[in-house]
Amino acid sequence: MNLIYELCIKEAKALPDFHGTDANLVKITLNGLVIDVRMLSLINSIGNEKLEVLSTDDFLIINYLFHKAKMPENSLRNVKRLIELGIVEQIGRSKFALARSFYKAIGKTGVHTRLVGLDKKTNKALIIEHIKKNEEKGAPLKELHQVLPGHSRAQLQVLLRELHRDGKVYCIGNTSSAKWFLSKNKQ
Repeated sequence: MNLIYELCIKEAKALPDFHGTDANLVKITLNGLVIDVRMLSLINSIGNEKLEVLSTDDFLIINYLFHKAKMPENSLRNVKRLIELGIVEQIGRSKFALARSFYKAIGKTGVHTRLVGLDKKTNKALIIEHIKKNEEKGAPLKELHQVLPGHSRAQLQVLLRELHRDGKVYCIGNTSSAKWFLSKNKQ
């Protein structure tokens, strides 16, 4: 059974379908069509040496990450192994993505950047730029969330606190009426 899963993923085909299986009969449908040529390119870019050491669970994790599907909770051990092999990157406490080199191999480095996000310095620069453009009226947190839509309210507040601590921005007001401005000495 593992071999079937591994070959389906290696060949970028749909996973086996067990619809119609019951207590007395196992029904399996295998689709022979390549469903995503990019997935096939990604698998080929891993290299034969690494492919030989991957387990069925490893292949399933690669498949989940490529198709942005939810991974099973018990797959953390395998994810750590894939990180050590350079196939997966950890981008948050429990968030993972395929390594940038694989997105490069399929011509989708922008997708990797979107998944991983920009670095903290770039995010702060975007916040400062938006505040600068709205210098007269100030920038409420709601607008800053539009600048960095992938960030939670708490993540934005952390960035703003750091910018405030560095003397680059200050806030006037409280709660939802609070607005952020550039510090005069840091423009």
